[in-house]
Amino acid sequence: VQLQASGGGLVQAGGSLGLSCTASGRTDSTYTIGWFRQAPGKEREFVAAFFRSGYSPRYADSVKGRFTISRDNTKNTLYLQMNSLKPTDTAVYYCAAGRRLIMSSLGRPDAYDYWGQGTQVTVSS
Repeated sequence: VQLQASGGGLVQAGGSLGLSCTASGRTDSTYTIGWFRQAPGKEREFVAAFFRSGYSPRYADSVKGRFTISRDNTKNTLYLQMNSLKPTDTAVYYCAAGRRLIMSSLGRPDAYDYWGQGTQVTVSS
């Protein structure tokens, strides 16, 4: 599975930005797919994910109510709509996919098998 993320950029605080991640190769219903981010000097942190097919999405508390994760299975594409952006959202955003994750490992980067190349999101104050 290869993941290709796109859509990052520069936006002012309070603005919106959308990210896309297209997967090549099959990601069936056993896959968990989601988004992480990493700010300079910080560890990679969980943003949002779908735990396998049929489950409601999960969000980090820091983005809940502002970010929306969605997917289009016909296009093998994952999205992240980011609204009400804050300077603290500035980071490189990565999409990730993993097989046979358990729910308790959803937020752990080391639980994921495949990663996109990352796309920079910068929010100015």
